Amino acid sequence: MPQVHITRRERFSASHRLARPDWSAEKNLAVFGKCSNPSGHGHNYVLWVTVAGEPDPETSFVTDLSLLSRIIKERVIDHLDHKNIDVDVPFMKGRYSSTENLCLAIWEQLVEPVRELGVRLVTVKVEETENNYAEYHGE
Repeated sequence: MPQVHITRRERFSASHRLARPDWSAEKNLAVFGKCSNPSGHGHNYVLWVTVAGEPDPETSFVTDLSLLSRIIKERVIDHLDHKNIDVDVPFMKGRYSSTENLCLAIWEQLVEPVRELGVRLVTVKVEETENNYAEYHGE
């Protein structure tokens, strides 16, 4: 039977600061611009999680999207929404809070629970702004 991809979209709001503590304020400003603001800044993120599997012969569903949504909420959204990514999010400890690193960390939170649903995690896409997003395909 063919593999079908299906995507669930979720949203969260969070703040962060792009800066290296071992750099001067001037160098952080030169590299990260206004994103290095000492007080941080926030985004209304959009998260897309794509899974793949064979449609069930009885329901035609690849997976139960309400279960997928619950996993995303419990493993990711509850930890990120209205939080400071640099301070409040355990799975981001020790990582710079770039969109790229956030995307990788979200993948790590989801890959095993998604596998337990009987489907394969294909893509995690994190949109920071309407112009910038990162995606990871488990490569």
